[in-house]
Amino acid sequence: MTQQPGSWPPAGQPVTMAGPPAPVVLPKPSEAWTPERVEPVAGTEFALVQLRVAPITSGLATGSLIAGIGAIMISTLVLCFGLLGQSEGWGAVVAGAFALLGVLVGGGAVGVGLAARRQIKRSGQDGKVRFVGRGMATAGISCGAAGLGIAALTLLLVVVLQFS
Repeated sequence: MTQQPGSWPPAGQPVTMAGPPAPVVLPKPSEAWTPERVEPVAGTEFALVQLRVAPITSGLATGSLIAGIGAIMISTLVLCFGLLGQSEGWGAVVAGAFALLGVLVGGGAVGVGLAARRQIKRSGQDGKVRFVGRGMATAGISCGAAGLGIAALTLLLVVVLQFS
């Protein structure tokens, strides 16, 4: 019986693989599983081992920083559209729409950043996952507040320039 190219050999026949076997990669000592706590199970010779879990970067902190940077970028658009449309008369309206978006995104970044700081503060207690990223959450709060303030002040500047 001849084997068609690309088909499997009949059952029971050995399969030869091309090339040398893949090398075995051992985990680094920092990646190895280390027990955190060992609790014996009453009445048996067995025990329950709880492994140490590496800390996780908070997703809320990451989202807050991304939203804060987005708020700053949107507030730049407020100035650009406000000055670009000043001569035709639509600058203040479009700048106001983008300012509203910047204020909402900046306020959201501040709120999510505060929630991230609370999540990080409460984590790491016995039996819970430990979250990290307090600095990232603080940066998200700062960027969100800056984007919110820049959008509001830029809109005020555009309105004053439009109607003066």
